[in-house]
Amino acid sequence: MVKSKDSSSKRSSEKIQNEQQLPKWAEDEIKSVNFTEDQLISRSGYILDIYVNDHKVDVQLYEALSDGRTIIEGLDVSKDLNYNDFIKGVVYEFKIQVSKAPLSQELTDLLKNTYDLEMNAIYRFELKELNLMDVESDSQGSPENEFDE
Repeated sequence: MVKSKDSSSKRSSEKIQNEQQLPKWAEDEIKSVNFTEDQLISRSGYILDIYVNDHKVDVQLYEALSDGRTIIEGLDVSKDLNYNDFIKGVVYEFKIQVSKAPLSQELTDLLKNTYDLEMNAIYRFELKELNLMDVESDSQGSPENEFDE
């Protein structure tokens, strides 16, 4: 039996559309994740961008997180913090609440096999505290003490 060109192209476009959409069960799992693991971590870095209306910032960290990332985009900012104190490009010590929600093995396999995405958990980050670091004075020593040894 000969396939018509129309039915062949229709299946191709359906396949592309299906590849772009997650199955309903996967969407439901992602929407209903339970963040069970909470950890307060301390990292130094600087602010890349500030989104006052969205209560978010982007930050660059000097020490990587456990998953290897050094940039956090869209970091939620605690309501207790004042945006007037934020300065881009200045070194801070950040206190970040990291919450983790593990994904089912079935969803992990779907993401890997269908979308070539290695992901076994969803993370949520909230900036709880930031302290300006005095980096400049740490690097400035008196010249006479520099060569004493």
